[in-house]
Amino acid sequence: MSSSRLTSSLYLLAFALLLQNVLGTDPLFSRCSSTTNSTATSSYKTSLSVLMGSINHLAPAEGFALGSLGQTNLDRPYGLVLCRGDVSSSDCRTCAVIAAREIRKSCPNSKRAIIAYDNCLLKYSDTDFFGQIDDENKVYMWNVNNVSNPVLFHEKTVELLSRLATKASFNSTKLYAAGEMDLPEGSTKLYGMAHCTRDLSSADCKKCLDGAIGELPRVAYGKQGARVVGGSCMVIYEIYPFVKA
Repeated sequence: MSSSRLTSSLYLLAFALLLQNVLGTDPLFSRCSSTTNSTATSSYKTSLSVLMGSINHLAPAEGFALGSLGQTNLDRPYGLVLCRGDVSSSDCRTCAVIAAREIRKSCPNSKRAIIAYDNCLLKYSDTDFFGQIDDENKVYMWNVNNVSNPVLFHEKTVELLSRLATKASFNSTKLYAAGEMDLPEGSTKLYGMAHCTRDLSSADCKKCLDGAIGELPRVAYGKQGARVVGGSCMVIYEIYPFVKA
């Protein structure tokens, strides 16, 4: 390969990675219902299509939307879209559209499904899940690099995330908070985020976030960064700034 072609390929790769980071085009996880009782009828699919279009239209303005639609319980889906509290309205809209398209493509006959991206979360079900903590759908991700003092680092991580969990739950209409903390090592800072879907009460948001924080020692003890992303809440921490401007 010539040097010019190699350079062009590298630029394309860099652009693709940037696009993925900005728009969140690769899902963090997705899940479909697989039981016979969860197979969608044509009327359910029609209701779901209209519902997805409606909440995707509403979500960018406030970063969140939910609703249900249908004449009977048999064809009535319940759905919500949550965009991360730090993303713009345009990125929220883009992510919600991609999420709706991809989940319908991946789960064409499912009554229940969920898909999570870096920028947004979308889920729907044939049962009313609004106001209930979703402990079933969850994904864990972590930085492969280790910290030099895991005991102290974990202590500070829990301190920061617990503070953000309280702020998100009781001092934010968006049930969202982000912040940072200086670490004793010197120049290093710790950055965190806590966020809940807005169908939860403040008390349940705090409960969900505390549960996610409590799982970090099991999945990411001593790691420089990690996130727990669930169907009702998420927590993230890193040693570099990650909140989108």
